[in-house]
Amino acid sequence: MLSLRVRPPTSFDFRRFNAGYLERQWRLSRDCFLSFSPKVEENRGVRFGVKSSKSEVSFTAAEEEETLPEELQPELMPKHVAIIMDGNGRWAKNRGLQPWDGHRAGVEALKEIVKLCGKWGIQVLTVFAFSTDNWIRPRIEIDFLFSLFERSLKSEFQNLAENNVRISIIGDSSKLPKSLLRVINEIEEVTKNNTRLQLIVAVGYSGKYDVLQACRGIAQRVKDGEIEVEEIDERLIEEELETNCTEFPYPDLLIRTSGELRVSNFLLWQLAYTELFFAQELWPDFGRSGFIEALTSFQQRQRRFGGRKS
Repeated sequence: MLSLRVRPPTSFDFRRFNAGYLERQWRLSRDCFLSFSPKVEENRGVRFGVKSSKSEVSFTAAEEEETLPEELQPELMPKHVAIIMDGNGRWAKNRGLQPWDGHRAGVEALKEIVKLCGKWGIQVLTVFAFSTDNWIRPRIEIDFLFSLFERSLKSEFQNLAENNVRISIIGDSSKLPKSLLRVINEIEEVTKNNTRLQLIVAVGYSGKYDVLQACRGIAQRVKDGEIEVEEIDERLIEEELETNCTEFPYPDLLIRTSGELRVSNFLLWQLAYTELFFAQELWPDFGRSGFIEALTSFQQRQRRFGGRKS
């Protein structure tokens, strides 16, 4: 079942920027990121200042005691929520900012949703951070995204670990920077036994890639004599998918922001019976109220998995 809140889509064209100017601005923003980070205010605008602990992913004593919003029923909460975080570039363009400002605001939006998932009992949150299709973007933007991802992991590493959040990264890592891979390996190892919330970040990922690598893995096992062709079934394929890192590989709810109405090659096998919710807000604008609306819509649906209503 779908939930649609549609507006006419817009697109951001990086080609209209002068390459030299873009690179100079990117380097300036990269250097500034060492000492400054965006703070997203209630009106979702961005201002820059010295980084404060308010933007960190942490669950304070007061937050621990917070109950679910009255609109939500605890017994109907999804175990696994997946999000396509779309609209960072358009959000920045609408405000006369640079694309990387949108990406940094998107990180702040993600921190808020991670905190809410941890407080409201959602066990798995999977976010689409970088698609295999995104490799066609300008190299300057790609480099900034990976730098931002690495710095975000480093800055939130301790908070996530202390708050019992497990981090898993899925996708093709062969093209990722070595420094980023080292950070990923470390944070996955340190948080692997955490149980409060599993945050799965899809980087260099696509649904087609996932199914393809699973098929290759099964084919190799057949070649090695570990299994027979007749033994290949859905269970075996699921064991080879990248989401085998979690106890709950199938999202109950998929949220996509920015008004786009497609799944964009994300978790194609895993979304077979997932409820879909399309939000109009651009990702940096999608906060607590938007998340509550998506969860409320989910709880009002009847999931039959091919059966009939009793």
